[in-house]
Amino acid sequence: MSMSWLRQLWKSRYVRMLEEENARLMAENRAFLNSLLGVAGFGPVEDGEGVKPVMARRLRRRSWQQIQRMKEDEVTK
Repeated sequence: MSMSWLRQLWKSRYVRMLEEENARLMAENRAFLNSLLGVAGFGPVEDGEGVKPVMARRLRRRSWQQIQRMKEDEVTK
């Protein structure tokens, strides 16, 4: 009886450890993705806490190369 109890205890700790590691990696991946999107001039990806209004998000300023590319695109349309 004590072996099955010990095995169950170990499994629950192991599963909890895996769930915590999964949550940590998901947050790290979301941060990395938002960093890449910010460099590209896009807003951050929502993290599931609800949709934020666009004006409430802190958007990165566009570089002069990005602004120039946008102006060129508008002219060619």
